[in-house]
Amino acid sequence: MFTKGQLIFGILFAIAFIVIMIYTYRKDLKLHRKYYKGSIWVLIAFIAFLLMIAAIKFVFV
Repeated sequence: MFTKGQLIFGILFAIAFIVIMIYTYRKDLKLHRKYYKGSIWVLIAFIAFLLMIAAIKFVFV
């Protein structure tokens, strides 16, 4: 499947990527709060829409 070197590279790459993403997010946190205020409601509406579709599927099938 994968060699030992490929697995080590994949794990190290994933760890480095996650660390960089966390650092970048923390660095831009003030901008996120300023420009994306209220975006949580879009997420809640999207999740509610998906749940509604799933409920309709289970009711009518």
